[in-house]
Amino acid sequence: MKDQPEGSSSRDDLARGLPMFTASAPEVLAREKAELAELEGKGLLHRWRVYGSKSGPGWLQSALVLGSGSAMASLYAGAYLQYKLLWVQPLAMALGIVMFAAMSYQTLSTGIRPFDAMRRFIHPAVAWGWAIGALVATVIWHLPQYALAAGMTDDMIKAATGWEPASSAVQRLVMIAIGLAVLAVSTTVVWCYSSGHRGIRIYERTLKGLVWMIILAFLIVIYKAVRRDGMEWAALFKGFLPLHIPTDRRGVSIVMAAFSAATGINATFLFPYTLLARGWGKEHRGLSRFDLLTGMLVPFCIATSLMVIATGCTIHNPEEFAARPSPTLYPTEAAAMLQSVGLSLLTSRIIFGLGILGMALSSITMHMLICGFAACEIFGVEPGGWRYRLACLIPAPGVAGVVLWKYVGSWIGMPTSAICGLMLPIAFIAFFILNNSKRYLGEHKPTGIKALVWNIAMLVSISATMASIIYYLASRL
Repeated sequence: MKDQPEGSSSRDDLARGLPMFTASAPEVLAREKAELAELEGKGLLHRWRVYGSKSGPGWLQSALVLGSGSAMASLYAGAYLQYKLLWVQPLAMALGIVMFAAMSYQTLSTGIRPFDAMRRFIHPAVAWGWAIGALVATVIWHLPQYALAAGMTDDMIKAATGWEPASSAVQRLVMIAIGLAVLAVSTTVVWCYSSGHRGIRIYERTLKGLVWMIILAFLIVIYKAVRRDGMEWAALFKGFLPLHIPTDRRGVSIVMAAFSAATGINATFLFPYTLLARGWGKEHRGLSRFDLLTGMLVPFCIATSLMVIATGCTIHNPEEFAARPSPTLYPTEAAAMLQSVGLSLLTSRIIFGLGILGMALSSITMHMLICGFAACEIFGVEPGGWRYRLACLIPAPGVAGVVLWKYVGSWIGMPTSAICGLMLPIAFIAFFILNNSKRYLGEHKPTGIKALVWNIAMLVSISATMASIIYYLASRL
C-alpha cells in the first residue's frame, strides 16, 4: 500500500488504484513515469508533443458528452438563433473543466478511488448517492442513444438505397436489428478496456477516432454549405461572445439544455476512474491537465460549434422554430431539412448522418464503461474479469430505446434530468470539500494563493451550475 496522507487514520479499507488494469504492463508504466519526470524543465512545445502521444481520459469525456443531448441542443440553437448561442457550450465546458481539473489533482495525488474518498472524508450517503445517481442516470440516458443510432443508420440506408419498409412492423424489425448490431459492436469495443494496458489504449484510440469523425463530418457539411451560399462571418464570430442572453422560454430552454449536456453526474464518476485505470499518479498531473484541455475542452467545443454553425448557415428560421410545440430538432429531421435547402444527398444525409452516428456510438460505449465502474464500487467487486464485463452490460436493455424512447422519453426524461441535475452540484461540492481536506490530501493540499485561486474557480463553477439548474427547474415545473 502507498504512503498514507498526513493526519489520516487507518487506511486499510480504502481502495487505491486499479491494479487489475495496470498490472498487465508494469514496465510500460515505469517507462512512462520516468519519461514524464525527464520532461520537467523542458520546453513547452516539447512537453506538449510528448503529452499528445499519451493523452486519453480527456478524450473519453468528449466521447461521453457528445451524445444525443448535445446534438439536439446544438442543432436547435443554430436553427432557432443562428450563431447567437455559440458562446454557451464553450462556457459550460470551461466551467466543468475547473471541477474536472480538481478531480484529477485529487485522484492522482492520493491514488484513492473517489468513492472511498467521499465515503471516508465526507459521508457514506454522499458516496452512495453519487455512485447510484451516476448508474441510474446512465441507464436511463442510454435509451435515447440507441434511438439516435438506429434512427440515423436507418435514414442513411434509405438515403443510399431508396429502400422503404413495406409496413410499420418491418420498420420496427429493422430498427431492432440495427440496435442489436450496435450493441454487439459496442460490447466488443468496451470489453477491450478490461483486457489490460493494450486494451485500454485500443479503446481510447477508437473513441478518439469517433470524435475526429464527428468533427470532420460537420466540417464537410459546413464547407459545402459555405461554397453554395457563403457565410456571415461577422455574425459568426460575434456569436462566441455572450452578447445575446435569451429571455424567452424557448431560448432559455436551449441554453439550459446546452449547459446540462456539457457535463453530468455520470461524467464526474467516470473521469477519475479512467485516470486510475491508466495507472496514472502524481507524475501525470501535468499530462492530465493537458489532456483535459486538448481532449475534452477543445474537441467538444469544436464539435458542438460546428453543429450550431451547420444548421445556422442552412436551415436557420426563427419564426418556424419558435412556433414548434417543443425546442427539439431531431437529427434525422435536420438531415432532411439540409437536403431540402439544396445540400447534396451525400452531404446532408450520409456525411451528416455519420457524424451523428459517431456521437451515438461514442456515448453508448462510454455509458457501458461508467456502469461497469459504478456497479463494481456499489457491489464491492474489483473491476476486471468476467464480473466487470457483465457489469458493463447493465445498460444493455437500453437497446429497447430504438422503439420505446418516443413513448417514454417525455415522462421519464424530465424527472431524470431534474434528479441528476440536483445531484451534479452535490458531486461538485463534494469534490470542493475534498480539495480543501488536509486529512484527505495531506501534503498535497493546496495552500496560499494557489488554494485561493482553486477555491474561487471552483465556487464560480458550482454557483453557475446551481443557478442554471434552479432556473431550468423553475421554468419547466
